[in-house]
Formats: sequence, C-alpha cells, structure tokens
Amino acid sequence: MTTDPSKIREHMEVIGADGIHVGTVDKVVGDRIKLTKADSGMGKHKGHHHYVPLALFAEVEEGKVWLSANSDVAVTFEEEKSDPT
Repeated sequence: MTTDPSKIREHMEVIGADGIHVGTVDKVVGDRIKLTKADSGMGKHKGHHHYVPLALFAEVEEGKVWLSANSDVAVTFEEEKSDPT
C-alpha cells in the first residue's frame, strides 16, 4: 500500500472507497487522474476522457487506485473533456 500518487500507473483500475469500479487510469495529468475513454460511459459521455481530482486519491494497493470517496460521490467530481486521442 502506498499513498504516493507518483505510483499511479496506466491501466490501473480506479475504485471508490465502497469497492465499486470508477474507471481505468489513462495517465495522471497535473492534479487529476485521466480515465480511459473505454470508461467514458454512454450517450453524450461517450468518446470523452473523464478526470478525477487527485484530492480524492487515497492509496495504491494491489495494483489498484483507491479513492477516499465512494464511487457515486467520485463520479460527481469527474470532469470531462472532448479529446480526439
């Protein structure tokens, strides 16, 4: 277990404090975790990268990124950005 955000790696699963999948790490950009487009959702959310603030990061354990907030709360903090890549 580590609370060092520099240990967050591409393709790690992001999980809320309640144990529910929030997304998959694309990379860390500044003070946010960028999630892969595959976890972007459906409808108007499809094809967008979503970002979770590093402020919600709790730890990396067993190759997974755990957040300090439950999944339903974490997704309300997500930001999205249209991105062609």
